[in-house]
Amino acid sequence: MFDGYDSCSENSSSSSSSEDSDEEVPSLPASLPIIKTNGQVVVRRTMCGMVGVRDAFYSKTKRFCSVSCSRSFSSNSKKASILARLQGKPPTKKAKVLQKQPLMAKLAAYAQYQANQQNQVKSKSVEGFDWGRYIGAGDVNGAPVSCFKHVPMGTSWGDIAEGVRVEVPNTDSGLPMTVYWIATVIKLAGFKALLRYEGFDGDSGRDFWCNLCVPGIHPVGWCAAGGKPLVPPKSIQHKYPNWKAFLVKRLTGAKTLPPDFSNKVQQSMQFPFKKLMRVEVVDKTHLCRTRVALVEQVIGGRLRLVYEECSDGSDDFWCHMNSPLIHSIGWSRSIGHRFKRSDVSKKLDGQVDAPGQLFTKVKDVDQSGEWFKDGMKLEAIDPLNLSAICVATVRKVLADGYLMIGIDGSEAADGSDWFCYHSTSPSIFPAGFCEINTIELTPPRGYTKVPFRWFDYLRETGSVAAPVKLFNKEVPNHGFRPGMKLEAVDLMEPRLVCVATVTRIVHRLLRIHFDGWEDEYDQWVDCESPDLYPVGWCQLTGYQLQPPAVLSNSKQMWIIVFVCLQEDPLEMILVPPRC
Repeated sequence: MFDGYDSCSENSSSSSSSEDSDEEVPSLPASLPIIKTNGQVVVRRTMCGMVGVRDAFYSKTKRFCSVSCSRSFSSNSKKASILARLQGKPPTKKAKVLQKQPLMAKLAAYAQYQANQQNQVKSKSVEGFDWGRYIGAGDVNGAPVSCFKHVPMGTSWGDIAEGVRVEVPNTDSGLPMTVYWIATVIKLAGFKALLRYEGFDGDSGRDFWCNLCVPGIHPVGWCAAGGKPLVPPKSIQHKYPNWKAFLVKRLTGAKTLPPDFSNKVQQSMQFPFKKLMRVEVVDKTHLCRTRVALVEQVIGGRLRLVYEECSDGSDDFWCHMNSPLIHSIGWSRSIGHRFKRSDVSKKLDGQVDAPGQLFTKVKDVDQSGEWFKDGMKLEAIDPLNLSAICVATVRKVLADGYLMIGIDGSEAADGSDWFCYHSTSPSIFPAGFCEINTIELTPPRGYTKVPFRWFDYLRETGSVAAPVKLFNKEVPNHGFRPGMKLEAVDLMEPRLVCVATVTRIVHRLLRIHFDGWEDEYDQWVDCESPDLYPVGWCQLTGYQLQPPAVLSNSKQMWIIVFVCLQEDPLEMILVPPRC
């Protein structure tokens, strides 16, 4: 490893060019020690536009004016909050104070003004979000890359850990060309690593964060193989008279990246789905059915799908290529799932059905013996409100182990909001799961007996619970821990990938909190979900990361300010605190 490491004498010189340029560069100074190597919000607004007192609205969260309103708009129930998130504005607090209609117009106008202001700030903050500064050098940890089998290097991360040495550009050389030095991984957070140049020992003043999978990060020995110079940082050049001897001593027995690390990274960034491939995907407006969609874009394994009937590309849907929401053409017919036929008669040039082997395979199940039956009760994550696990019913048993599930008390009469879960899905649970694991179970809408008791409910509805043995009880050694940071898809607006935290773990189920947002926006997600990514994934793939909502002192506060207006001296307007 050290054959190419030679210290230059004071009379020797060396020249090197930047890794990315063939232009001539000045010679290195002869004296340089080079190792040659190479308040309260007072109103609520529903999805249908009704404005009024919180207590006058329907549902536990008081967001709807009626039952029909809640289900009609449930698939878009967070549209307003998503817009606010894009604008960098946290959601408002719940309200209980009656307001007059003239004030509503003022509040709406003021909110629009704030949205415009926040949108300008947000556009800058998206580009400027710094994971390293956010995590820091303290106790905050990022989930390891090995927790995410579906991401680049997810199965090839190996023994990369604290203490690994790498060769990186030396930003403290004072030279006009790119030179390198060796650094040690002090802390890992996903793809990101906190590095310290060799020679600084216990001095953390020059520590820096970088993504280990981006160009410029190399295993020890890369400079020797490529004839690149190793130059110690300018601020510590005086510490050792013989830097070669220092490195030999320091690196003996040390670990570094695999020699083919960069090649593995590039290979793992190749994805089999291509533009204009046709797939079947869930219809986001009617969850009970699928539609044909075309792959329009592939970023890091995430697919932007455009429904086939859409001519301008605006009707799209984002999901990962391993998502259970997409299938090969013909899947719906094969299992008896509802399907919306396309009215498009002419295909675009280059269209091709995505090969069946590209899709995630589900486990084979034996439906010949005791099996799920229509009407059986269970608990399920509500696909329209992923923060809730609800009382649910098997509405239809399909082929190959698939089930149509309805959420009790809030189903549409035509079953348009039934959702397809496989029997092995980690998103469905036997009756009693929430009680055993101290999770709040959402009872059927309108069910008044509190607390909810499964025994009473089954007796009252004349139904039976699905047998416990039919559910997936496998819990992998996933490696997640509460408090770990990651990048997670907001599944209520699946084009968004946000800064998030694991706040709770129940077997294989993770509670994902979006940083800066209220707990009501949390989502229950499986530990093997393809919608979870390690810190640095967005940077590596070029996907846009949504930063945390802007909060004042890490807690959202609203101030009620009394102002004297001509028409009403006691009217109130909301003024957010200055951050």
